[in-house]
Amino acid sequence: MKFFRHWLLFVLCLPLSSKCLFVFFKLLTLCLSFPVGVLCFSELSFITEPSDVTVLPKDPAVLDCQAHGQPPVTIKWLRNGVKLAESEHIHFLPNGSLYIPKIKHTKEDSDEGFYQCLSQNKFGAILSQRSRLTIASISEFVLHPVPVVVTVGSVARFSCAVISSPPATINWELNQRTLPLQTDRITVLPNGVLQIHNVQLEDAGHYRCVATNIGSVLKSREATLAVNQGKLVRPRIIAGPQNVTVSLHQTVVLECVATGNPRPIISWSRADSKPIDVYNAKVLGNGNLVITDVSTKHSGVYLCRATTPGTRNHTTAAANLTVLVPPNIVEKPESQTRPRAGTARFMCQAEGVPTPRITWLKNGEQVHLNGRIKMYSSKLVITQIIPEDDAIYQCVAENEQGSVLSLARLIVVMSEDRPSAPRNIHAETISSSAILLAWERPLYNADKVIAYSIHYMKAEGLNNEEYQVVIGNDTTSYIIDDLEPARNYSFYIVAYMPMGASRMSDQVSQHTLEDVPLRTPELSLTSHSTTDIQVSWQPLPAKVSRGRVSAYRLSYRTAADSTVTSVELLQNSTEYLLEGLQPDTIYLLRMAAATRVGWCEPSAWTSHRTPKTSSNKVPSAPILQLEALNCTSIVARWQSSPESVAIQGYRLCYHEEGQPEQPDIQLQAQTNTYTIGGLDPRKKYHVKILSVSKVGDGHQRDQTISTPGCVSARDQLAAAPPPPNQVTVLDGNSSAVSLRWSHPPFPSGKAVSYTVRCTPFGLMIQKLDPNTRYEFVVRLHVDQMSSPWSSVVHHQTPPAAPSQPPAGVRVTLIEEDTALVSWREPTESNVVITRYTILYASQKDWIAGHWHKVQREGSHTMALLEKLEPGNIYLVKIAASNEVGEGPFSEIVELAPKRGNVHRSKNPRHSDWFPDTTVFSDGLYHIDQRSMTGIIVGVSIALTCIITCALILISKGKPRASLYEAGKTVLRYEEHLGSAPLPPSSREIIYGPLHSESSHTSEGSQETGDSGHYSNEESNEEMSSPLSSRSSRPESLGPDDSIAVVELKQSFKVEKEVDASLLRGISVASSTCQAASS
Repeated sequence: MKFFRHWLLFVLCLPLSSKCLFVFFKLLTLCLSFPVGVLCFSELSFITEPSDVTVLPKDPAVLDCQAHGQPPVTIKWLRNGVKLAESEHIHFLPNGSLYIPKIKHTKEDSDEGFYQCLSQNKFGAILSQRSRLTIASISEFVLHPVPVVVTVGSVARFSCAVISSPPATINWELNQRTLPLQTDRITVLPNGVLQIHNVQLEDAGHYRCVATNIGSVLKSREATLAVNQGKLVRPRIIAGPQNVTVSLHQTVVLECVATGNPRPIISWSRADSKPIDVYNAKVLGNGNLVITDVSTKHSGVYLCRATTPGTRNHTTAAANLTVLVPPNIVEKPESQTRPRAGTARFMCQAEGVPTPRITWLKNGEQVHLNGRIKMYSSKLVITQIIPEDDAIYQCVAENEQGSVLSLARLIVVMSEDRPSAPRNIHAETISSSAILLAWERPLYNADKVIAYSIHYMKAEGLNNEEYQVVIGNDTTSYIIDDLEPARNYSFYIVAYMPMGASRMSDQVSQHTLEDVPLRTPELSLTSHSTTDIQVSWQPLPAKVSRGRVSAYRLSYRTAADSTVTSVELLQNSTEYLLEGLQPDTIYLLRMAAATRVGWCEPSAWTSHRTPKTSSNKVPSAPILQLEALNCTSIVARWQSSPESVAIQGYRLCYHEEGQPEQPDIQLQAQTNTYTIGGLDPRKKYHVKILSVSKVGDGHQRDQTISTPGCVSARDQLAAAPPPPNQVTVLDGNSSAVSLRWSHPPFPSGKAVSYTVRCTPFGLMIQKLDPNTRYEFVVRLHVDQMSSPWSSVVHHQTPPAAPSQPPAGVRVTLIEEDTALVSWREPTESNVVITRYTILYASQKDWIAGHWHKVQREGSHTMALLEKLEPGNIYLVKIAASNEVGEGPFSEIVELAPKRGNVHRSKNPRHSDWFPDTTVFSDGLYHIDQRSMTGIIVGVSIALTCIITCALILISKGKPRASLYEAGKTVLRYEEHLGSAPLPPSSREIIYGPLHSESSHTSEGSQETGDSGHYSNEESNEEMSSPLSSRSSRPESLGPDDSIAVVELKQSFKVEKEVDASLLRGISVASSTCQAASS
């Protein structure tokens, strides 16, 4: 596939250049010269690589190695990185393998070690994976079994350990005879541990272990097992699992032995609650966990629990299992074709435990990193490619479990018509930070140059970073003005054309001028007596001195006197003792440094108090060392001088230069380090420390330190601040919680903010819902940087009382003394309703403050109000509640039962029931203009229909039929004004409810009951049938008519989109029509 990609690349460039065609055919010829099945860029590869081998001394050994590539292919061998020469002892076989006829293993000479084969042809060289040749051996026992005394029925345990290669097999002997293992009471673990459960008197004797490998047999010292009739002890673990590290696919044993009366029950679990692998794990003996063919999924902490039967009493032991994994390259480098002066980037990512270390080889040798060839993490980047970079590169990933390699080829394409290199490079110093670079155009093909690339780097030191500036072709000079003073720099230039770049120009070096120092040294002050101050400092680094320091100037005065005394010191001075000072006096000191250019600005005044005159000996000043951890933190370390005065503690204080001192920090006597955080970058801080003793405060040491600047974006992205930690959720209510976290170090005085993310489903939300599980994480924002998110903290908000009343409260009269009240659940999520409270009262009782109370379970949305007094107006309201509390009551709904409204007869001839009409608080009936218009239009339409029907009947000459003639269908539409089906749809809310009901008997209406279970279909039927049954069906209808009515109900459909006002008009018109007919 790679071959075809490059073939397509060159075919596309054919119209551009004949040279491109030449290069393409050259590569094609190269690829076609390989055998079938070998892709391009596979000019050299291994068929067989050496593997680990274990042999006996004086035995022969063969390490296989076979390579494939364009001949001739040569193979060489390395041992521990050093090339081997063929000799009588070492033979190179024709196929490339290494043969050692007789393995040496002496103190002076040994063939043991790491072997690699190096394969090479004209395209380059590649190195094989590392193989280890181990000579079989077995050492003396590092752990012998020890005597034990146990009671009858308990557990005896012996162990031994030996260092062996390959691993030794452990067997046990009792009284110098092989221990029989037929009984279930005796278990020998794979690691050699002997366990004897339910010990009997006949188990007593002398035990020893026998270690065997391919090389020899070794026997340990004997250990005596004594058995007595003592009392059994309470259950306990006598041998718990130990932390263990194993290689992939090995077998691991986690031992757990418990003894006691009654015998404990052993169980295993994982600390992360994951299930234990049932396919590879088994229990050996009475509780030992054996895991075979271990993999990374088996890594973790395992818990052994010994439980007393019949109780909850238990003892737990834990151990961590770490599985080591050899390296595996998950992202392999790819071969590349690059033009001269281009850039090649080889990617390589590997996995393994421990994390593999990535290195790069070029033709089998370590890549030499410089300003042009760099490694970024595991990526290899080659800039300004030259012909010598054409080679085979290998990514090597290795850890203690082995190594693995992956290769890629870099082909450098040369263009014959590329320009020659820029000529006569000249560098001239302008200042301490600027150098002028000038050159002449290339001698050949200068007219094809489109740009110049200037490369420069520091000439001193190793692995310095190379910088690059690209400019146009309209100039042959450039000033580089971001250099450091008093430094040597090297420069070279490359000319670019559309098809490639020129060779590198000759390199030139130039030195920048000196400058005054950036700052003065940090001072350290202490007193050895009451009349002196010892001043010491460290030499300035070259980046700060900006040249050679020629002198220091130390100035001092007392705080009460403005007279300044100055002392000039030699350039190589690092300390000075001020003598003849006054005791118990504050002195101010400062320093300046100079180069040949001049003096820098002196430092700010540093204060120091000389000790008081005292007859008692106080502790001397601690030896203080300050170090900047980063741009916002420093660490202070100190050490007290050995002396007879007992130190009770330390007192430390610090402050920014020019700012007031911070409160003292009291530290324990055993403390010798302290980290100061929350500082500002590029600021000078004064730190003071003294020892505290019974006789008084000791001598004080003062020291200054400057925090560095945070790394700029030009060099590297600034490190993100640390995330907040120790995030905890404090108890709150159902809609709010208190979140607390620790304060990570960050620069004081900066605009700092935090982001709190809380989410039950991965969404960003602002308010909390009750009875909901949330996850909380916090991040810090400072200096336009954000820290990673903190660890996740989960919290379940407690349930809340309902905050909204039940919705859609309706009261329907079903008997003259009984009403049905219905409602919907409150429209709020995550609130559990356990009970509804219905309060109702007549107007008389309401004025007196007396309410009747009915309660229903939270699953019910209906209730019956019975024993109502006809003629009274009743007020009804409902509230929802749960275990937390009761919510608000709904709006009051009025109900006005009327005398004679309801007849109990099954088939009433007449019904004086009136449809419900909306009643407002003022007791008046309201019909808006739209409703009146609808009624008028509806009546007009109905009258038109009646007249049309009459004319049709007259024209057919048929006699007038009775309206209630058998076989006819009676259709009557009745609407309950002010009431809607539950729950109403948005369309019903806008247009009003629509009923098309057939006749039912009053018996059916009595089945409404107080079921409390609500659904759309049930509510519509239950609440309309009692009313329609009393008025919809005339007495003259027979059984057949009932069937016809039912059929009509099934087939008749009314569009809900019809305006409710129009329908009310139709209803009135229909009633008028019926009256006229009767």
